[in-house]
Amino acid sequence: QVQLQESGPGLVKPSQTLSLTCTVSGGSITTMHYFWTWIRQPPGKGLEWIGYIAYAGNTFYNPSLSSRTTISRDNAKNTVYLQMNSLKPDDTGNYYCRTWSRTYGTEYWGKGTLVTVSS
Repeated sequence: QVQLQESGPGLVKPSQTLSLTCTVSGGSITTMHYFWTWIRQPPGKGLEWIGYIAYAGNTFYNPSLSSRTTISRDNAKNTVYLQMNSLKPDDTGNYYCRTWSRTYGTEYWGKGTLVTVSS
């Protein structure tokens, strides 16, 4: 059973950079056919896909966020990272780490971490 645990600062000031960590256990982030995704949900709104890093290391981002988002990984630590700069209050929400594989038909989510952007 793959488990994902998000962590990071709960409060960030506007214009600062957010750095979140997704620590993975029970599976390797380099396992073929898995995509490691960040998703967020603003208060009272639906889910918004931020981007992913694939098992091969390639990344793809939501075009509306791509200019200020970077997803990376540390294979040795089996960890995926999200960095988002120039934060605004609209970036407030729950941030989730998710992995899925169309090939294997599996999907796992972390419990999420709340990020509040406020001065």
